[in-house]
Amino acid sequence: MLNVVSELVVSRALVIPAGELRERFSRSSGPGGQGVNTADSRVELSFDVAGSPSIPDHLRERMLARLAGRLVDGVITIAASEHRAQLANRAAARERLGRLLRQAAEPPPPSRRDTKPSRGSRERRITDKKRRSETKRGRRIPRDY
Repeated sequence: MLNVVSELVVSRALVIPAGELRERFSRSSGPGGQGVNTADSRVELSFDVAGSPSIPDHLRERMLARLAGRLVDGVITIAASEHRAQLANRAAARERLGRLLRQAAEPPPPSRRDTKPSRGSRERRITDKKRRSETKRGRRIPRDY
């Protein structure tokens, strides 16, 4: 059974329309007693990252690269079956998909500027090396022949 859900707000700049999200329901394992055998409470939420017109091109490239291990033909699928109720599983799947897309769309961290060691740290390093050298020199056997 295929069903369409309401829009998913990933961030202020990225909103996924309802028509691009697909839900599929199936029987879930786990708690629920006899209801497990009859209720389709497991939810699979799918979203086509590669073919979505609502994702800007610069974001799409970043998201495809970051989600590469989870995509099948450009589509990401989230399964939720931890709750007994279908409604709760739908909410959990939407929350997880939103979090995943939000993380994939984040800009890369600023690159680190190389810095030089401070004068004090260089002096401490040299002092420690000299002290260690003296310690090792004291352990040597004298060569007085």
